[in-house]
Amino acid sequence: MYLSRVEIDRRNRKKNRDLTHLGAYHHWVEESFPEEIEVGRRSRKLWRIDRINNKEYLLIVSSVKPNRQALERYGVPGTGEVKEYSGFLATIKEGQHYRFRLQLNPVVSLSQGPGKRGRVVPHVTADQQKAYLLNRAEKNGFALEEESFDLVDRTYLPLRKAGERELRLSSATYEGELVVTDLEHFYRTLTEGMGKKKAYGFGMMTIIPLVNHE
Repeated sequence: MYLSRVEIDRRNRKKNRDLTHLGAYHHWVEESFPEEIEVGRRSRKLWRIDRINNKEYLLIVSSVKPNRQALERYGVPGTGEVKEYSGFLATIKEGQHYRFRLQLNPVVSLSQGPGKRGRVVPHVTADQQKAYLLNRAEKNGFALEEESFDLVDRTYLPLRKAGERELRLSSATYEGELVVTDLEHFYRTLTEGMGKKKAYGFGMMTIIPLVNHE
């Protein structure tokens, strides 16, 4: 597994003309793996946009190593970083405490009656969005308390696909502390993501060990 990062070049107007919706970022991520495109086989990838100290970064978790030059296509030249991730993942143990960051597309499927596909609608309140994560923690291999995490960003993000009308996807970003309860499921969460719309920048969890946690 690999964890990659590149600073997005927001000062370059030509580059930023393309980055106006989630589909454009998805295309950037896929184009960062040209060898997969050549053979017509694409692996699962997780990605997210983070804002740190007034800078924006594209983060990617992947089983295949990206091409650094392609990774910097819309990035600041020289800021592309690709790190081996498996070694860190191997250090995780049940019962450990971590600081986490996670961006989700919190939605619910409403029943339309027998034999009909449920209608997917977004959770719109902060309480609904916090409950969305709390209710999914156990099956994703971790535990957290309501007071141990916060919603640090709530918004709607545009997604455009060729021939389709523009969608606006509900986005909720969470930060806080968690405890690993099921190593197998937690590993899957970190490498395969959780929730909906993972191809469009949702579901990627990153963690930092909490030092001297009692």
